[in-house]
Amino acid sequence: MSYLDTANNLLETVERCVSPFHVVKYAEEKLAEKGFGRLEMDKKWKVTPGGKYFINVYDTSFVAFTVGEEFEDKKKIRIATAHNDFPCLRIKPKCDIKDGNYIKLNVEVYGGAILSTWFDRPLSVAGKIVTKGENEFSPKVMLVDLKKPILVLPNLAPHINRDINKGYEYNKQKDMLPIMDVVEDDINEEGYLLKCIADRISVEPEDILDMELIAYQYDEGCIVGANDTMISSPRLDNITSVEACLYGIANGTRNKGINLIAMFDNEEIGSGSKQGAGSLILNMILEKIYLSLGRSREEFLTDIAEGIIISSDVAHCYHPNYSEKNDVTMKAMLNSGVVIKKDSMQKYANDSEGVAIVKVLCEKAGVKSQLFSNRSDATGGSTLGSIISKSIPMRTVDVGVPLLAMHSARELMGVEDQEALNLLVKQLFS
Repeated sequence: MSYLDTANNLLETVERCVSPFHVVKYAEEKLAEKGFGRLEMDKKWKVTPGGKYFINVYDTSFVAFTVGEEFEDKKKIRIATAHNDFPCLRIKPKCDIKDGNYIKLNVEVYGGAILSTWFDRPLSVAGKIVTKGENEFSPKVMLVDLKKPILVLPNLAPHINRDINKGYEYNKQKDMLPIMDVVEDDINEEGYLLKCIADRISVEPEDILDMELIAYQYDEGCIVGANDTMISSPRLDNITSVEACLYGIANGTRNKGINLIAMFDNEEIGSGSKQGAGSLILNMILEKIYLSLGRSREEFLTDIAEGIIISSDVAHCYHPNYSEKNDVTMKAMLNSGVVIKKDSMQKYANDSEGVAIVKVLCEKAGVKSQLFSNRSDATGGSTLGSIISKSIPMRTVDVGVPLLAMHSARELMGVEDQEALNLLVKQLFS
C-alpha cells in the first residue's frame, strides 16, 4: 500500500469518527472483522493464549489486545495509546433558543478550540441519546449522526465589527451559538433539536432522558498541494493516532506476550474522568488479563516494570510564517517521519532508553523519525504519556505525526506521515 492509499484510508476514518462514541463503534467494527471478540468490564474474563479481544469502556474509550501463544518471554507487555476526543462544540441538554425568527443552540466549547475557525462552516450533529431501558439502572443507549449540515455560525460583517481583523476576542457564551433554522414567528422552540433527533432514531422526544451531542465540522477532508503533499481535514488530532493503533494491533505479528492498544476520551480537557487516561481503567484491564491467564499479581507487577508504552498524539510542526515560534534545533517537519517528543519537564513522557527503542523500531519499520522540543521560553500542551505513566510506571515515549493548525476546525499534515506512524505501531507489535 502506498502512502497515498494510507492517506485516503485516514480520510475515510475521519469521516466516520465524528464523536468519541463513533470512534469506539468504528474500532469495534474494524477489529471484529479481524476476529477480535468482545469482553465486558463487569464480567469475569476467559482470556487464552492466542486470543484477540476488545473492551468498550463506557461507550467512549476503547481497549483491544492480543495474547501471544508463547507467553514466557521478557518484556511481555507492549502498549500503544491515543486519545479519541477533539476540540468541538458540545450541545447543552436544554439547548434551544428562539431569537427573532431564528432557532439557535446553546453550546459550550470543549477543549482548546481555535474559535474563529468554526465560523461560516456547515456543522452537523452526532453523539449519543439515552432513553428508558428494561430498568432504571440499565438505560438504553443509541448513537446518532445526522450526516447533514444543520448548523452554522455566521460571522459578523467587518462593516459592523470593525475589530474583526484586529484580534477580536470571541465570547464563548455569546458569539459561539450556532443557528439551526429559520422558523415561523409563532413556533415553540422548546425541544426543537430533540424532535429532529427523535425523528431520526424513531423514538418519542419525551422518551429521551439525556443526550451527549456535539456539533462537528461537516466538510470532508482532502489531499492538497500542487503535488499532493498534504492532507487538510478536521479531527486529525487525534484520529491519526487512532488509525495507527488500529492498524498496528490488527497487523502486528508478535506471538509472545501482550500487545495492547488503548484509546481514551477526555484528553482535551485533562484526562481526569472515569474513562480518561488519568483513571485506573487501563491498570484494571491489565490486571484482569493477568488474573484470567492464571498469573499472580507479582508476575503482573514484574511485567509492568519490563513493558513499554508508545503514547501517540499529534506534534507541533514548523510553521514557515512563524519560524520564531519553533525551537532553534529541534523542529518537526511535514513528511519527515514520526516525531519523538522530548521535554525535560516531562510534559511529554520520555527517557533515553525509550527514545532509543523507538528510533530502532522506526529503522526496522523502514520509516524516518525526528526529534522535537518546544522552545525553552514556551510551554506546549501535555498529552497522555506522562498521565498514564503515573498509574502504570512503565517506560513511556510520546510520539506522533507533525501537524499544522492544531485545534483548528481543519488541520494540516503531511501526506506521507500517517503511513510512517502506522508502520511504527505495527513494528512495536511485531
